Amino acid sequence: MKVILKEEVKSLGNMGEIVSVKDGYARNFLVPQGLAVEANMANVKELENEKRKIQQKAAKMKASAQELAAKISAVAVQIKAKSGEEDKLFGSVTAMDIAEALKGKGFDVDKKKIVLDEPIKRLGEYKVDVKIFSEVSAQVSVSVVASE
Repeated sequence: MKVILKEEVKSLGNMGEIVSVKDGYARNFLVPQGLAVEANMANVKELENEKRKIQQKAAKMKASAQELAAKISAVAVQIKAKSGEEDKLFGSVTAMDIAEALKGKGFDVDKKKIVLDEPIKRLGEYKVDVKIFSEVSAQVSVSVVASE
């Protein structure tokens, strides 16, 4: 089934693109979530008419995302965690912990936007990527220190 994406969908496409997906994925997830509409003749004609509006909206969103990325890149967060021998943590620092630390600094970032290959398990300084918009990401300096 061909659908027109109304928003960016990770690993599928960007806003305004026509993509081919399985029928069940479109009917059960994309359309009910408001992420896509069926690509029939009427919707395709409407898309052509609204493509300019979509591009303007995407450009505005990208510009605001770049501003946010610049602000987030300038921020350094410090996370306190219990540690044992050889600077190993009891537990780990996850994307949710980093998102909460950023929220404390005034940035409301979804934990799904924070890119961690694996949780942080040692004390130290780390650079963590935050994917804000397609093609726009920021690096946050995360300092994991021992709690008293």
